[in-house]
Amino acid sequence: MALPVITEDISDAEMDRMMRNACDASAFLKAISHEGRLMILCHLATGEKSVTELEELLSARQAAVSQQLSRLRTEGLVTPRREGKAIYYSLADQRAVRILDVVYDLFCNGNR
Repeated sequence: MALPVITEDISDAEMDRMMRNACDASAFLKAISHEGRLMILCHLATGEKSVTELEELLSARQAAVSQQLSRLRTEGLVTPRREGKAIYYSLADQRAVRILDVVYDLFCNGNR
């Protein structure tokens, strides 16, 4: 994949569009850049999980897991579903799966 070359003759409208896209990309990357949120996304990539399941998988307290899930919800990366007293989360943005695939390949698959 070739990156676009930015030239001096780019229109103001195109520059504004690029800036909006850069801001969106930055917010997305900030949302997944925390190790706890990244681990939650990795677990959710295998399917829906309850908050309790995520606590156990992450060996983390409910408050910490809920805080990270809240940030992921705010960014539109996960979606909750209530069933009785339990809340289940699933991935809401397939861009996260694509990024996780790349991160896994670069950092977990022995390709360093």
